[in-house]
Formats: sequence, C-alpha cells, structure tokens
Amino acid sequence: MYTHQKQVIISGHPIGEAKKAIIMLHGRGATAEGIIALAEHLNLNNAAIFAPQATNNSWYPYSFMAPTEQNQPALDSALKLIDNIVADIIKQGIPSDKIYFLGFSQGACLSLEYVARNAAAYGGIIAYTGGLIGNELITKNYQGDFQHTPILVTTGDPDPHVPLQRVKESVEILEGLKAEVSLRVYKGRPHTIQMEEIQLANELILSQ
Repeated sequence: MYTHQKQVIISGHPIGEAKKAIIMLHGRGATAEGIIALAEHLNLNNAAIFAPQATNNSWYPYSFMAPTEQNQPALDSALKLIDNIVADIIKQGIPSDKIYFLGFSQGACLSLEYVARNAAAYGGIIAYTGGLIGNELITKNYQGDFQHTPILVTTGDPDPHVPLQRVKESVEILEGLKAEVSLRVYKGRPHTIQMEEIQLANELILSQ
C-alpha cells in the first residue's frame, strides 16, 4: 500500500494576484498534466490552478465502492494532501469561498469525499462522473455547512465504474449539507467528459 508525496503542478494566474483558485484532481491511471489541460476550455480567468499528482497515478488502489479500509492508507493520504493544498491557498490570501474543486472519475470521487467531510462555503465543485467513497456511506463522516455552494455532478447511465444509484445517494447527502447541487445524467454516455459538461461547468459554477 502507498501514501502520496506532495507533487503539485501550479498553473494559471500567479497565486499572489489571483482572485480565485481551483484544485483539479485527475482520474485513475491519468496525470496532473492531463487534467490541467481542461483549463483552456474553462472560465478560469484570474484563477490560480493547482493539480496534484497521485502516487502510482491512482488516488487509492481499489474501486471507490470497496470497503474503505481496503483503500487505506492511500485514501486518507490523498484527503490530507488536498487539505494541505487548501491550507496553502488560504495562507496565500484566497478565502475558501473563492476555492473551487474539479475532478474526473476517481478524482471526482475524491473531490466529493473531501468537500463532504469538510463542508463549508466554497466557490464551487465540479464532479465529472463520481460519488462518495465506501461500500456503505456513513453519514456521520460528512459534516459542516456548504452555505449554498454550487455543485455540478455529471455521469453516464450506465457508467462502467460509477453506479447511478451511488451518485444519487451522494447528491442527497450533499444537499443535506446545504449544497445547491445540479445533477446531469447522460444516457449511454461513455466514461469521458463531453464538451456540453464543460460548458455547464462554465455556466453553473465558474460564471462568478
């Protein structure tokens, strides 16, 4: 089993001059460089971009639906890494309500798990094909108040890795923590990100 080293690609606007920041989390088998390439299609003017790299190109070894203990210590290490990046951004003068998160697949699961465990007023969250992590969702793990943070969740139906039922359960928990969730389900969509989903993120999350 493994833990994660702090390897983060920083791009976009210099953090000292940025008005907002976004943390972008890649999927299993992918790279920080790959997810950061999405930035050219997103409304990230005046945003500092942070894209961490997972050890072994995977945030945790097994399915997000596996028993949580099977994905340790990698999962806790990944969550701690995100927490460190958030703390770094805040220390540089950008408040949490100007911090955004974006993830695809495993990165979307990790994004949702982090923010649900640390619910607060964020700028917004974009989760492309993901849900909360664990074979069962333990609601006491999810605490705080999103204060109407906008969250976009998109997925295919069916998706080979992410059951729609888990996506819906996750949305329910997020809404219970007072997030404003927009869910989009695409019939027969492959495990990828469509241009329509990128446009939705610009309209619903990154328009401020």
